[in-house]
Amino acid sequence: MKLSFVFPALAALAVASSPALAQDNPGAAQSTEKPAEAYIAFANHGGVRDWRADGRDVVYFQDAHRQWYKAELFAPSPELPYTFFIGLDTGGMDRLDRWSNLYISGQRYPLKSFVKIDGQPPKKAKKGKKPEAEAKAAVD
Repeated sequence: MKLSFVFPALAALAVASSPALAQDNPGAAQSTEKPAEAYIAFANHGGVRDWRADGRDVVYFQDAHRQWYKAELFAPSPELPYTFFIGLDTGGMDRLDRWSNLYISGQRYPLKSFVKIDGQPPKKAKKGKKPEAEAKAAVD
């Protein structure tokens, strides 16, 4: 008998909240667009040609076809800017992708993202020279 009172109340609540949930925001669909999933095939057998560290949480990889990819780590690695080699854990598929792990100084780091980039990775700014000083010297 008590359940007969609960059911109509829940039904009324569901009907009242459904118009609020049904409203779409067309701009939100465009902003959540994800880039295509990228991967490097045969990563453990010559698929990776080169790599570059950028800070403590980004690594750029170059494949055998000279295409560059950006890998972001879930957590920053304090040893990344100073390491000489990186271990790749690609699982059973032998391809470097978003689900792979990197080993840096014996510590495992899962990847947050792995995307293909156009061109080469950005170059690091040289220490000691400020961009303003370089621009001023070029004008003089």
